[in-house]
Amino acid sequence: MLDTKTIKKINDFVYVKPRTIQEIAVFLKKNWRTADRYVNQIAEETGSLSTRTFREGTRGALKVVYWNNIEKIHSSELQEKLFKKIEGGREKTDFSPFDIYQYVDESRRSAFLEEQEDEAKVVKQDLNGLFKSAQKQILIFSGNLSWANLTGMTDILEELAKQNILIKILTRVDLSGLKNTKRVLALNERVGKEAIEIRHCEQPLRAFIIDNKIARFKEIKNPEDYKKEELKKRTFIFYEIFDEEWIEWLQKVFWALFRTAISARKRITDLNSIQKINIL
Repeated sequence: MLDTKTIKKINDFVYVKPRTIQEIAVFLKKNWRTADRYVNQIAEETGSLSTRTFREGTRGALKVVYWNNIEKIHSSELQEKLFKKIEGGREKTDFSPFDIYQYVDESRRSAFLEEQEDEAKVVKQDLNGLFKSAQKQILIFSGNLSWANLTGMTDILEELAKQNILIKILTRVDLSGLKNTKRVLALNERVGKEAIEIRHCEQPLRAFIIDNKIARFKEIKNPEDYKKEELKKRTFIFYEIFDEEWIEWLQKVFWALFRTAISARKRITDLNSIQKINIL
């Protein structure tokens, strides 16, 4: 059984240096399949480990497990600069997804915009098919989970949870959006397992990473934020990235924020401790 103690044991073992699955199996006194399952679960649920298989598809295939070092998530100074800007941001206006999009190879990206006053219509169109395409995992950068109120959205999340698709969410958990957070967490009780994990984090991204296939960002441009006549209508811009290296980097950005974020359940408990005083 994979418990907190076993997770720490494996993480500490791999932290010292990369290990093969066989080495981990011997260390845990488990068989190879169990060790491999443990490693995959830790990688998916915490992001602390990553794996690489050499000579894949041959009898001599070798699977090596690495520690996902937060301090070394960047392959370039450019990515490090982008991460610092994301890490320092709080509001969605603090960072534009275009700053990432512009550096991705043209053949591995796409974007479209829509002028629409009713955000619900745009977001619904944006999410339904995207979520249903997930086969393994969804990582979500959110503001206050307002999209969870859209018609049918909790049904989709519940169905994904039943299919054992892990859903990890970074969002702001405060008094203003408490109802949204509780509504999504309640799905775990309906499916009978902790398939959805939410942690509190104020960050500027509004994005979904589906498996290792696609990262989709949303950006909103409001006319009131510009000088008169510069932007006539409310504009929604969606950026899609299919580049494996950039998706891997974005996943690492997510896990870097997620690891140090506060559990939504702990946050809710603390918020509920605030007493309301009626002043006559």
